[in-house]
Amino acid sequence: MSALRKPVLIVFARAPRLGAVKRRLAAGIGDIAALQFYLHSTRTVLRRVSPDRRWRTVLAMTPDRTVTDRLGWVGTEQMGQGFGDLGQRMERALLQFRTNPVVLIGSDIPDIDDRHIAAAFEALGRADLVFGPSDDGGYWLVGARHGAHARGLFDKVRWSGPHALADTLNNAGQRRTALLEELIDIDTAEDLARWRG
Repeated sequence: MSALRKPVLIVFARAPRLGAVKRRLAAGIGDIAALQFYLHSTRTVLRRVSPDRRWRTVLAMTPDRTVTDRLGWVGTEQMGQGFGDLGQRMERALLQFRTNPVVLIGSDIPDIDDRHIAAAFEALGRADLVFGPSDDGGYWLVGARHGAHARGLFDKVRWSGPHALADTLNNAGQRRTALLEELIDIDTAEDLARWRG
């Protein structure tokens, strides 16, 4: 596959700063434990999905000024997420790869591995959009056959609640969608306890 059409995996991450990451999780386990979880989770996700040569992996960081920090994510291409709410930043990231198959994930999915990413790109062979649902009503993965298919996908989505996937699917309109298996993404202490259990 040519470099212009090579699938792109975007991993969304936040600079690992005490008190600035996993705030909902920190409310239940404390800032230090949340930061430790975040660092471990991000490294694990990147180790599992970024070495695969079937796709190009890009780490999308916020705030943008931390892109050059490297932060231990050696060997991973980086870009800034830019301004705006989560949906605006996700749409902007996906649209940067307008003609490529592109998938976006977070860095807090402890059970993810390269087979999940491969399944997402395979699903985009027959669908315009793909989602990896989570058990809290949100999703751990969103992807588009071409990044341009993401335009308007995240308008007025109610994030961090049970309606995120339903709102996004509603925005999909006539675009063909596919769903992957359900995984847990860790947002709260309850999520962490459920996953560990």
